[in-house]
Amino acid sequence: MPFAEILGHDHVIDMLRRSLLAGRLAHAYIFEGPAGTGRRKTAIAMIQTLFCREKRSDACGICSACRKVAAGNHADIHLLAPLPDKKDIVIDQIRELQYLLSLRPYEAERKVCLVEPADRMNTSSANSFLKTLEEPPGNALIVLLTENADSLLPTIRSRCQLVRFAPLASEHIASILLKTGVDEVVASVNAEMSGGSMTRAMLLENDGVMEQRELLLGYMEKFDLNRIKTIFDASEKLSGTREDSLAILDTLLSFMRDVVLMLAGDEGITNSNLRGRLAGFSRKITLDRGVELAEEIARTRAFVLNNANVKLAFDALFIKIAGAFASPPPLGGHT
Repeated sequence: MPFAEILGHDHVIDMLRRSLLAGRLAHAYIFEGPAGTGRRKTAIAMIQTLFCREKRSDACGICSACRKVAAGNHADIHLLAPLPDKKDIVIDQIRELQYLLSLRPYEAERKVCLVEPADRMNTSSANSFLKTLEEPPGNALIVLLTENADSLLPTIRSRCQLVRFAPLASEHIASILLKTGVDEVVASVNAEMSGGSMTRAMLLENDGVMEQRELLLGYMEKFDLNRIKTIFDASEKLSGTREDSLAILDTLLSFMRDVVLMLAGDEGITNSNLRGRLAGFSRKITLDRGVELAEEIARTRAFVLNNANVKLAFDALFIKIAGAFASPPPLGGHT
């Protein structure tokens, strides 16, 4: 995918293009941003442009090098990710990578390593990877992809150039959805509900995701500190894999943001099709308490992203939400 096909990150693209033209790419980058914002596509576009036979500020997309990069079978690109039966990137993978990067490139002028997700390196593998950054073998280019750069070792961060990716604008997501054949109205609604993530916008087309949203809302409406089972049942049912749990928290955060907007008198909510049910939550809490809950959801997401116990994190979060709902706001005020 050439740079020209990437939407929403003009300043990042301009910076990378200038570096490529000047021959001044950093030896290592951290691409940080929410899932579905184009971090990986931008990394592939950078590599494709670097390897392209035309040597311009953007990949031609048709030469043999560009086609191999796009197909994912270029011999000089190495992907570092957790093995299928492993939770983390382990030290043996780092050692193998160090050996591979020490070899001469097969086709390109340099080798490239893409680490995704970079925050899945455990302590021993991260320390071993640090040596690779301190003494880069050959002329290798290393790109780390992560949602949160702070989850990486400070010594790793200090040896990489940080590039931040913001959530995509709704109009960009809607434009991409339209190109995939999604109905215009559905594309607009899903773009607004996506939170700036193309991945999330595509998942909203999945019936299972819509059922999950309905399940979450149903549990929230039943939260009762006097019946603690309603809370523990919710965390048991909704806590799953790390990725699934992050998706639940993203949905929950979008709900709470809408509640806060409604309490503040702003009608421009994301989940407009759920306005009536979200209004029910807004009648249970104050504006300040809604802001506190939104911040607590964001903190819980950060904990889960850093491999906290999902069930315990959900238990604690849902108890706080239930407690907030159980304390009625003062009459005549939202603060």
